[in-house]
Amino acid sequence: MHSIDSGLTHVAFFIRNLEASIRFYQQFANMTVIHRREATGDIQAVAWMSDLSRPFALVLIESDTLRDTPLGPHGHLGVACSSREAVQQLAEQAQRLGILRSPPQDGGYPVGYWAYIADPDGNTLEISYGQKIAFTIQGSASGLSA
Repeated sequence: MHSIDSGLTHVAFFIRNLEASIRFYQQFANMTVIHRREATGDIQAVAWMSDLSRPFALVLIESDTLRDTPLGPHGHLGVACSSREAVQQLAEQAQRLGILRSPPQDGGYPVGYWAYIADPDGNTLEISYGQKIAFTIQGSASGLSA
């Protein structure tokens, strides 16, 4: 028997070019396609992507006709990198491609070192190192606040 997911499970974006979006999230968010299907009507195809670290997916919905408001410039999807150097390297790649929205900066505790990158549809991806989300959640569950 399969367990049923609960809690936050996905974020979905309408996108124009599925292949370009898949390449972007593979390169900048270390995600892989975990589900893919063709569709009909106003939707051409759908892909679910994950970094395989938790039961959470980015759902990319390709459509020639349907549009959504892009996430940004400050609203963003955030992914944690393995090091400050990884954030720096990805930011340099984004700069070369002309898609860096905000260069790396250190936001201090609990924000960490971060940068903003634009995806192919204008959504903002935050890459970061050193954010303390798990610790902050644990503290909140214990009645503490940061």
